Amino acid sequence: MSATYRILPDRALVYVRYEGFVTLDESVAVIGDYINDPQRRPGQMQLVDLSAVTGFEFDFVRLMALQAQKAAIFRPADGIQTLLVYYAPHDEGYEMAKLVLRSWQGVPSVMATIQRHESDALDILGQPERRMDELLSAAG
Repeated sequence: MSATYRILPDRALVYVRYEGFVTLDESVAVIGDYINDPQRRPGQMQLVDLSAVTGFEFDFVRLMALQAQKAAIFRPADGIQTLLVYYAPHDEGYEMAKLVLRSWQGVPSVMATIQRHESDALDILGQPERRMDELLSAAG
């Protein structure tokens, strides 16, 4: 599995990509990197690309602990909301996104949705591109 992220500062957007079998340890590592990134800002929209996910580790207790860590990131003192869009065109990624989406319930500073189509995910985030590769290329 591979988990990577890229901050697109001019768009106030973070592109996160998961590939292969997703483990919680690697998710924790990428979140830790993001927390310490000097370009991280409150309210940055998150585009989570699950299009290449082949499966995921299911450990509900550890997932809730991870989500609590993430909730601390997305619960800034100034009340800024964060929009999270999970792009999950295939069943494996979609099932993962559904599980994660449920864990955001009760976190008022996070608005999260799952999209099956690339163009819909980008549209919700206010991006003019219709494909992820176009977004990443245009962002430099």
